[in-house]
Amino acid sequence: MQTVALVGTAHIHTPGFVKRLNARHDVRVKYVWDWQPERARKWAAELKTETVDNPDQIFTDDEIGGVIICSETNRHEALVLMAAAAGKHMFVEKPLGIGADDAYRMAEAVEKAGLIFQTGYFMRSQGVHRFLRQQVQAGHFGRITRVRMSNCHGGSLGGWFDSDYRWMADPAIAGCGAFGDLGTHRLDIMLWLLGNPVSVTAGVGVATARYGDCDEYGEGLLKFADGAIGVLAGGWVDLADPVPLLISGTQGHAYICNGQFFFKSEHVEGADGKTVWTNLPPDLPHAFELFLDALAGQTVPLVGVREAAVRSAVMEAMYQAARNQTWVALG
Repeated sequence: MQTVALVGTAHIHTPGFVKRLNARHDVRVKYVWDWQPERARKWAAELKTETVDNPDQIFTDDEIGGVIICSETNRHEALVLMAAAAGKHMFVEKPLGIGADDAYRMAEAVEKAGLIFQTGYFMRSQGVHRFLRQQVQAGHFGRITRVRMSNCHGGSLGGWFDSDYRWMADPAIAGCGAFGDLGTHRLDIMLWLLGNPVSVTAGVGVATARYGDCDEYGEGLLKFADGAIGVLAGGWVDLADPVPLLISGTQGHAYICNGQFFFKSEHVEGADGKTVWTNLPPDLPHAFELFLDALAGQTVPLVGVREAAVRSAVMEAMYQAARNQTWVALG
């Protein structure tokens, strides 16, 4: 039985994680902390456990092996550094940092402590993305020239951030608006497939002004060292997102349309690009479940803390490019 604690409960994914924790028979949640005590009490009641007044009570408790950090993004650094100093394995909800500086400080602390780390990039577990990574690594696309990815929903249109999660539409607290919030998931997949970009630019906009001047949609352009060009979209004002992924190379092509996957490659028998391709690896468990499995001693694929930091740095650079209407080079 693994003993963990929930440190911060602000994120919109907290209810889903609590449900997953309650469904596990190999994990015990000993404590819940949040800087807003009423939030801590709410989720402690759901987990049938206790709250603490100070996170130090969690980080100094030798019985607790791991922590789940679902605080506001601007509180991540302090909590992650405390967890690293205390030797607590950690799941930190995405994005890791407000930007590059805090994200890399966290990455250095976690790496130095040699801890299990995971963040919420759940798309890596999906069979279609696992398949695409295999095909890219095998060279079955030839030279990849263009990649387009989007992750959009109608959160602003539906008022998802009007009350409990209003902070997520305040970039000073969240580190981003719609473009970063949703775009970071597809950014993770893009970089997982192609490596890190060498330069980026972007544009963001406001459609409803429901959340003031917080961006509600955006589009980024990324250049990679091998010449590939990536296009990344994220938005809270979309009625649909029918084509969330397209990859084009000199010897292969793939896209998703309305939930169906099409694949064409000169190197793969039957991959004609005309019929739905279903020969995919199985989905892995959700990223959060993989963290709990890792705590239990299983060998499972996780998102490295350095990878998570790079995503924060790249997204920050795209917002900087949008503000200054220029390209930003990445080291």
